[in-house]
Amino acid sequence: MITFTQIIRETLAAEMRRDPSVFLMGEDIGVYGGAFGVTRGLIEEFGAPRVRDTPISEQALTGIAIGAAVAGLRPVIEIMFMDFITLAVDQLVNMAAKLRPIYGLDCPLVLRTPSGGGRGYGATHSQSLERLFMGIPGLKIVAPSNARDASGLLQTAIRDNGPVLFLEHKLLYPMRFELGVSSFQFPVSSCNTSEAKQLETRNWKLETLPIPFGVANCTRPGNDVTLIAWSYMAHLANQAAAQLEQNGIDAEVIDLLTLAPLDIEMIVDSVKNTGRVLIVEEGPKTGGFAAEIAAQIMERAHDYLEKPVRRLASPDCPIPSAKHLEAACIPTVADIVREATGLC
Repeated sequence: MITFTQIIRETLAAEMRRDPSVFLMGEDIGVYGGAFGVTRGLIEEFGAPRVRDTPISEQALTGIAIGAAVAGLRPVIEIMFMDFITLAVDQLVNMAAKLRPIYGLDCPLVLRTPSGGGRGYGATHSQSLERLFMGIPGLKIVAPSNARDASGLLQTAIRDNGPVLFLEHKLLYPMRFELGVSSFQFPVSSCNTSEAKQLETRNWKLETLPIPFGVANCTRPGNDVTLIAWSYMAHLANQAAAQLEQNGIDAEVIDLLTLAPLDIEMIVDSVKNTGRVLIVEEGPKTGGFAAEIAAQIMERAHDYLEKPVRRLASPDCPIPSAKHLEAACIPTVADIVREATGLC
């Protein structure tokens, strides 16, 4: 078993070994290892020039990274919480995403950031803000739900010649996932002591190949209802599908993997098969990305729908820090089961 945190760290390390132009930037990512420990130990192997601590200025570090990318490097920057990405919107939207169409310049920049709630961090540290960037041509958005996909998509993101927003849900970080065996092995030098001992004991090998953007994953086939989700909500959708099966409902789960580009073809094919669809989103319902997916389904598969498209999302309010209030806001497995059952 390997944690989501560990697979991101090991993938970063592997890409840095593969390509000397790859380097990391962010607040407290060096000696401290990042707010969630993702970059812990990397500075010992690669040194401060390639694992750069920055001042607390998201706009400045994003701007510097854009300049480095245009100059031929491949920066991977970390925004400590996705909420703080609002301070870098001008750099991302008006500069990084526009360099290729206006100036013909590549901008191989990856912006990693922890998203979502569930840890009691409150309204300014728990948001899912992917909706803000969905209508920005030139900006790719990645939202994996498990370790294997996270590693494969991160490899693709780092090797891409355009800006990529890479979302890592906070609740996924400590989760453990099974990985298979492949032809390459990451050394344990960049792990903390306990993780290193575990890897050495298991003789760990990672099977993670690059995953192309714009290709969703049908994680569970079914015929009664389609569940569409991404990031941590996709993880919950699979759990809900297992419960629905016990109730005699055969749910198909589509894990989007990337939001931009969106694999609308797989979504439409699934909807044509089931005739019912539930889109699960963690952010507020009004103006969410689920609404865009619903609109495209109506445009392409309206005649196949047996019930209107249904959306499950958080209410239109800031996420509270009190655990019981936060739990009441964010969709749960029980919520998904209830809504899907209502459709069927």
